[in-house]
Amino acid sequence: MKKHLLLVLLAFSFANLYSQDAKTAEECFKKADYKCAEEQYSKLAEKEQIQKYQSEYYNNLGTSQRRLGKTSLALKSYESALRANPMSASVYANLASINSQKGNKQKALEYVDKGLQIDAENVDMYLTRSKIYDSQGKKELAIKDLNQILSFAPDNIYARTGLANLKKNNGDLEGALKDYNQLLSEKPESLLYNGRADLYLKMKKSKEALVDINKAISIDPKFSQSYVTKALILFDTSKPKEACTNLEKAVSLGYEKALLSDHFAKCLIK
Repeated sequence: MKKHLLLVLLAFSFANLYSQDAKTAEECFKKADYKCAEEQYSKLAEKEQIQKYQSEYYNNLGTSQRRLGKTSLALKSYESALRANPMSASVYANLASINSQKGNKQKALEYVDKGLQIDAENVDMYLTRSKIYDSQGKKELAIKDLNQILSFAPDNIYARTGLANLKKNNGDLEGALKDYNQLLSEKPESLLYNGRADLYLKMKKSKEALVDINKAISIDPKFSQSYVTKALILFDTSKPKEACTNLEKAVSLGYEKALLSDHFAKCLIK
């Protein structure tokens, strides 16, 4: 009886410790301390015996590594997550996104197709595929995917912004501006101010772009994309030192440094 009680107490103790480790990892990630999150999720993934949870830890590990710019390691972690749980839609979404980033568009599309068989209403997969189609010049297919999102999530801000960005990318700057103005009148969010700032930059309206990007940052100081956009505006207005400071800020908040290599190259020029 005493031996049984001791085993129960030990099991409870280990479970409590394990739960605390998972909480620590989550807190590190929320604070954008991705190095800490990487260490914690790596330990959790190695120790976990239940495949479903192990997959989640590997998935979070991959995202932490990705935010640190460790793209190759992130890809391996996502692949480990998939082996642990081949039915995880979020893992397929991450594999699609990272393969697209690495230039393997065909592989990314394959992951999207498999993932949508598991979750036909996964927003991230439609967004990734829409961006790939747009990069391939398949505008109608890109629009179709964004409209598919709106068919089950009519207020999805990413899909609506995506449609505006398709107009921007295809040269319809005035049409895109009209869409952004409408979106901002409904929902003045950081993402939208960031998007309109980028649009103003393309329209050669640096003053308006700077006003919008500062508004985006004031609403959400932790949105890393805004600092990238601000850096581009500052480069355009011949303020490289301030631009480079904003690039570093974006990376500190989780933006993948590898994606900014061309911009950081300007920071090395004396």
